[in-house]
Amino acid sequence: MKKSFYALLMVSLFTVGAIAKSSPFVTYEVDGKVYEGYYSSPSKKAPLVFIVHDWDGLNAYEIKRVEMLNKLGYAAFAVDLFGKDTRPVSLEEKKAFTAALYKDRAKMRKLLDAGLRTAKSLGANVNNAVGIGYCFGGAAILEMARSGADMKAFVSFHGGLATPKDEDYSKNKGFILVFHGSADQSVSLDEFATLAKELEKAGVKHEMTTYSGAPHAFTVFDTDRYREDADKKSWRRFSEFLKETLH
Repeated sequence: MKKSFYALLMVSLFTVGAIAKSSPFVTYEVDGKVYEGYYSSPSKKAPLVFIVHDWDGLNAYEIKRVEMLNKLGYAAFAVDLFGKDTRPVSLEEKKAFTAALYKDRAKMRKLLDAGLRTAKSLGANVNNAVGIGYCFGGAAILEMARSGADMKAFVSFHGGLATPKDEDYSKNKGFILVFHGSADQSVSLDEFATLAKELEKAGVKHEMTTYSGAPHAFTVFDTDRYREDADKKSWRRFSEFLKETLH
């Protein structure tokens, strides 16, 4: 859902990373396949924000969020769930890559766990961490929560909210924070309400906010879906939440 500007910026970032002595791009393997994440930290002791990308893969949008988090004093690791150099472009490709992981939740969990372990190997403070995700990544971060991952919170920005029939939040160990657009036609307000009921029933501490007029992907810069008011409000609350949660 990002425009060509991000593709061009991505090429530039890859070039800079290749020239730099210590590139923020890091490769790792999962079941013989190579993946490439992005890690940057302002200090060795900085708390960690673990980021899961949208359905077009890890690109300049997530890197921009990493930079924004670094400026706030947080380390950030953007995980790769599709594979090195795999950046879906067409609608068909995006649907295919995400559908494959939606159908294989065990693989999705393995890839998320591998990313977190990679972040730890780079010196990230995974014991003082929050996970966030955008759109597809929002659905993935909630999958991570249900898996029992040991993080302080799981945050979804305009993400998928439905819980698979054979899953629940009984293993969840962190706070759940959800930012959702009331005008989202991909993820309904009914799904939003259902998740709230599930979390309440399971005794999971949570906070869920909707923004009027905001469609799906309302935080994605330079697109027709971007809503500045909702983006800035959700980011401000998220920034406050990080201060409250990570120490």
